[in-house]
Amino acid sequence: MKVASGGGFRAIHYTFKKAREAGGLLKLYRAMRSRNACKTCALGMGGQKGGMVNEKGTFPEVCKKSLQAMVADMQPAIPPDFWSSHSIDELKSFSPRQLESLGRLNQPLRYRQGSRYYEPVNWEEAIEDIVNKLDRVEANRSFFYFSGRSSNEAGFLLQLFARLFGTNNVNNCSYYCHQASGVGLQSSIGTGTATIVLEDLEKSDCVFLIGGNPASNHPRLMTSLMHVRRRGGKVIVINPVRETGLVKFRIPSDPLSLIFGTKIATHYIQPDIGGDLALLWGIAKSLQQLDAMDHDFLESYCQDSERWADQVRDFSWSEIEEKSGVPRSSIEEIAKIYAKSERAVFAWTMGITHHAHGVQNVQAISNLALCRGMVGRAGCGLMPIRGHSNVQGIGSVGVTPKLKKEIFQALENHHSLKLPTADGLDTLACMESADRSEMQVGFFLGGNLYGSNPDSEFAAASLSKLKMCVMLNTTLNTGHFHGLAEETYVLPVLARDEEPAPTTQESMFNFVRLSDGGPRRLQGPRSEISLIAAFGSKVKETSTKVDWRSMRNPEEIRRWIASVVPGYSSIAEIGKSKEEFHIAGRTLHRPDFATDSGKARLHCHSLPELKGKQRCQFRLMTVRSEGQFNTVVYEEEDLYRNQDGRDVILMHPADMNEISLRHNQKVMVTSDTGKMSNIRVREFGNIKRGNVLMYYPEANVLVSRKADPASRTPAFKGVVIQINAQN
Repeated sequence: MKVASGGGFRAIHYTFKKAREAGGLLKLYRAMRSRNACKTCALGMGGQKGGMVNEKGTFPEVCKKSLQAMVADMQPAIPPDFWSSHSIDELKSFSPRQLESLGRLNQPLRYRQGSRYYEPVNWEEAIEDIVNKLDRVEANRSFFYFSGRSSNEAGFLLQLFARLFGTNNVNNCSYYCHQASGVGLQSSIGTGTATIVLEDLEKSDCVFLIGGNPASNHPRLMTSLMHVRRRGGKVIVINPVRETGLVKFRIPSDPLSLIFGTKIATHYIQPDIGGDLALLWGIAKSLQQLDAMDHDFLESYCQDSERWADQVRDFSWSEIEEKSGVPRSSIEEIAKIYAKSERAVFAWTMGITHHAHGVQNVQAISNLALCRGMVGRAGCGLMPIRGHSNVQGIGSVGVTPKLKKEIFQALENHHSLKLPTADGLDTLACMESADRSEMQVGFFLGGNLYGSNPDSEFAAASLSKLKMCVMLNTTLNTGHFHGLAEETYVLPVLARDEEPAPTTQESMFNFVRLSDGGPRRLQGPRSEISLIAAFGSKVKETSTKVDWRSMRNPEEIRRWIASVVPGYSSIAEIGKSKEEFHIAGRTLHRPDFATDSGKARLHCHSLPELKGKQRCQFRLMTVRSEGQFNTVVYEEEDLYRNQDGRDVILMHPADMNEISLRHNQKVMVTSDTGKMSNIRVREFGNIKRGNVLMYYPEANVLVSRKADPASRTPAFKGVVIQINAQN
């Protein structure tokens, strides 16, 4: 039966299904209610108020993503005899979902080149072997990669270890997702995070949701959008795909919404993939013609506004229409709505950042907000919707190739440390360096670096040239079997709600809160903090520089963080007070901008050409499914797009008819980077003509390493592909 709305009774049924997998509804409920921040998206859940509570204090707030992540961590251990009966070649053929569902990792694993199998080893042997190899490696020939699921304490400790080891090749997963947001916002308003809190969103009268599908990826946001709609507010969705959950959603915790459904989008605009920048400038041009700019705000609080206004005036409507794929009448319609708004919020996800001009996209969004004074007041502002529960905190505590000057100076002066000063490499640069055999060691705290990379064949070849790779994970993923180094270690770690002592995370809205940890479910895994401290105490370069024994205590790490990280001084007492705190200077309820001039800056751009206009050529966007979180696939089906598998390419029926393709026909999909065969082409009338959709990470083989020069984020969207029928 075709799904016509998001959420609803299906979501409730799914909760009971996951409860059975977890060992019962009460067991799952207790786990979800524990005082631990949500393990999935960064919309600000849990902490001192307990799980299933949002930052406004509303209960119950829960979504499928958080249930899926929790149940995955509640799986039993992978049986000890599994590794002798399943070869690496066999496991390479497993899908991401199959690997995730095998169970929890509970013993260290080692692979040595030439072997067909992983072998379990004991902790002492694994640590000693890794330390011996680190002692023989030049520090600048190593790199460290962090996912956004770990705690602030683990992130700070590992980046400290890396720098004391002698390298600044320290980077986090945001380089492949929201780095363009941070760079774009920093260049515009002087801060790289959301300028609002959750209450501001629900006070707004107009929400722009650009390049995102929160109905699938951040479902709790739908509750806030329901509140906006009920107060008479407008929700303008800009997306090449008409997503079911953004048209209508049934909030399970709201009886009226559950039964009757909530209409989400008041207006739905479908640009071509890559056409957002032209569309955003088109809205600005309409505002200018309506004389709807806030000239007083621009004059008092912004710089370069006159040059920006001249640029708006110079763009022709014909260029805007051609390069956005949106008619002038539609652009003018939503501009009129924005012109009447008193409190507008601009929200976006990776449909904006995953382009070769991702930073420019973010700057153009900031331009639109600034030109009407929608930054620096309550109830309006800028809201990058980040995808992982602590990706923002990881960056805040120093997991970046270049440390903030304040952190660098505090570590050297306050803690008498000598840190490396050479430029660190970003994630893609580390991969390219490994491909040139310039890297010898990779150390990964969570995540799936292989699965996150563009150009999958390159990624596998690059990682396989390493002498050693160390991966800390809770469950298996494709990165454990593709691109294995000469020697590869997989070390099992505890989930956040199993940590023996409380740790902290930072929410998307800049709150830092405490997670209490909890009892371990398995005997084998170790705490990330204790494991990192163990390496620090044994590696020659680091062992004498810090009291690593004390660093096994999160309280001590928090004292260090408080003394060096701007805005984090309150973290020193959070273990005792249990009180979350908000990082000062990020939420902008006044037009106080942390730029050199003290004013926000408006940026000018040229509009990129839309590519892929020849016969059989299309613009591809890689996307997540409703049953997926980042590279982790929990369900093969994509419920809201009514797809039963992931080996598909979704096309508009008129495009299929034009090149004589039939529904479910097998096709070859080719790009300049790679190809995929035996892909089923599917009729999908919800996508704009000339554009197609495939699933990430499987379609990464088609994605080139072309990246935004300003953020170094690869262009996972707008890939030009060719489709040909297979016999």
